[in-house]
Amino acid sequence: MFHHSVALTFIPPITLPCFILQLSFSLLLHCELVHIHPFNMGWTKSAKRKLSFPIITAIICTLTFIFLLYTERISTISYGSILRFKPCPKRNSADDRELQSDQLDNPTDESLDFDPDECSVTHGKWVFNTSIKPLYSDMTCPFIDKQYSCIKNGRNDSDYRYWEWQPDDCMLPRFDPEIALRKLRGKRLMFVGDSLQRNQWESFVCLIESVIPKGKKSMKRGHVHSVFKAKEYDATIEFYWAPFLVESNTDIPIKSDPKQRIIKVDSIAQRAKHWLGADILVFNTYVWWMSGLKTKALWGEFENGEEGYEELDTTVSYRVALRTWANWIDSTVDPKKTRVFFTTMSPSHQKNKEWGNINGIRCYNETRPVMKKGHWGTGSNKEMMNVVANVMGRMKVPVTVLNITQLSEYRIDAHTSIYGELRGKLLTAEQRANPLHFADCIHWCLPGVPDTWNQLLFAYL
Repeated sequence: MFHHSVALTFIPPITLPCFILQLSFSLLLHCELVHIHPFNMGWTKSAKRKLSFPIITAIICTLTFIFLLYTERISTISYGSILRFKPCPKRNSADDRELQSDQLDNPTDESLDFDPDECSVTHGKWVFNTSIKPLYSDMTCPFIDKQYSCIKNGRNDSDYRYWEWQPDDCMLPRFDPEIALRKLRGKRLMFVGDSLQRNQWESFVCLIESVIPKGKKSMKRGHVHSVFKAKEYDATIEFYWAPFLVESNTDIPIKSDPKQRIIKVDSIAQRAKHWLGADILVFNTYVWWMSGLKTKALWGEFENGEEGYEELDTTVSYRVALRTWANWIDSTVDPKKTRVFFTTMSPSHQKNKEWGNINGIRCYNETRPVMKKGHWGTGSNKEMMNVVANVMGRMKVPVTVLNITQLSEYRIDAHTSIYGELRGKLLTAEQRANPLHFADCIHWCLPGVPDTWNQLLFAYL
């Protein structure tokens, strides 16, 4: 009997193609000496009988396919290595998820760096997980405004704090306060924008402050500029109030009547000079633009009082203002020294019929997220979203977009609702009894959804 065996040992990638070719010739030679009995399926001796042409062709094609498939795999790995891609850990099985969870809990494991090129955070689902204890509460963190302190203000249910965002094809690393502080050592992190950006800023401060000893942290509040200091790390986490990013007549003091607001769409210098020197800038602007289909836009200074404005479509004013901001970034920011982020629109949930609760009252008394994939309500304007994409796409300085809109769209349950403030004062019992007019379906309870925004920011950092 003629025996042809191959040892199942490791074959280096470089030598495997040669090995496959050698195996091909060996098999062909073997086929010259033997043939397969039609009933026996075993190898029998034969006088040098030649194998039929179709069988030889099939063997060659099969081995060639294996060779090409392998070389394609090698080239893909090499290409990924050159670009230094680090794929997110995949969600394959329960065992894999358990292993990955253990690894993510280990702050020293740098192999699980988040790679946005390999993971789409916008596609996923909220999973209820009581095993994850929030890093703070509105009872323990002293830096949360009353506006976001839902439990302290009387909210009875707390399930909204235990929903975890899980992307479909990877895992977000858990927010680790100590790693975050190490990454911020000697740096200034500044959030710039409106009250929703303040919502995110206070979340970030509360996520890290519990691991800082009492005498080694401080907070300085201001109407426009607030600064939290982590003294041991020589780091600051700051917030700068600029609801339109560009200047307006309603920054300070705020004009409560939207019809009185005028936006200087081409002026930003007076605000932006305070952003210089920051190592990480996180911007947002959206909700203040959504007070009507038209906005009052002004070019230049208020030389003639507040006259000379034009009424423009809101999307047009928004585009002009964002271009003013983008031009300042491109002409002023050194990308080697400063990282720039832009947080997309935070959705409001005003119309309960949009998520199927016909008997509801806006976001009032909602206790679970929307589970329908791809839910998108009128509180998020896709035309404005496209403006952001177009402006960012033309910038010279790279801007990392924190796309929080879709994941936040599902969270109808996590707004402050009747457990917040109105013009600096907690709602009265009479106002709470009228959620149709007084429920706040724009801002978010803390802890809550903004913690996930910061989890995403942490992953990018």
